Amino acid sequence: MADPKTLCVYCGSRTGEGDDHETLAQELGDFMAKEGVGLVFGGGGIGLMGVIARKIMASGGRVIGVIPEHLDRVEIGFRGGTELHVVKSMHERKKLMFDLCDAIVVLPGGLGTLDELFEIITWSQLELHDKPVIIVNHAGYWDPLISLIDHVIDQGFAAPECRDLFTVVSSAAEVIPTIRAHKPPVRPSDSEIF
Repeated sequence: MADPKTLCVYCGSRTGEGDDHETLAQELGDFMAKEGVGLVFGGGGIGLMGVIARKIMASGGRVIGVIPEHLDRVEIGFRGGTELHVVKSMHERKKLMFDLCDAIVVLPGGLGTLDELFEIITWSQLELHDKPVIIVNHAGYWDPLISLIDHVIDQGFAAPECRDLFTVVSSAAEVIPTIRAHKPPVRPSDSEIF
């Protein structure tokens, strides 16, 4: 694909154990700012969301947050960015984040991050989009998830081609080059993919 203008980054509203996850978010923010790639994210000012947003803004980049009203208070909406969209629902949030980006990147996160990831992979499976979906498996964080997806495929509940709906990388440095090299997955027939 052409150079991405904006990446939607799914990540935690917590920073997780140790400093590694924060460092990863800062590294990705650095690469994005240097490449002139804007951030679309869940709009929270806490956790990894806040870390990457602050890093990109400090580097002179563009940050677009999308947060539902009910989380604006809990996740402390990030008001130091370029834009903050306060929406009515989680569904509206996810759709607007998708509409505003050229590709999706998944950093470590919790249940909300898993929800976002599975929905965006399912949308790809249903041929609702062909945007790149990149999972950053830093220090093996997503190994259990990748094993689970492989298990679902091995057990016959998903087609092997479903593994091509996302790409796994191990570092922030690989994200933008991987997006640039992205080619939409070859889609099996409906009967093969479902």
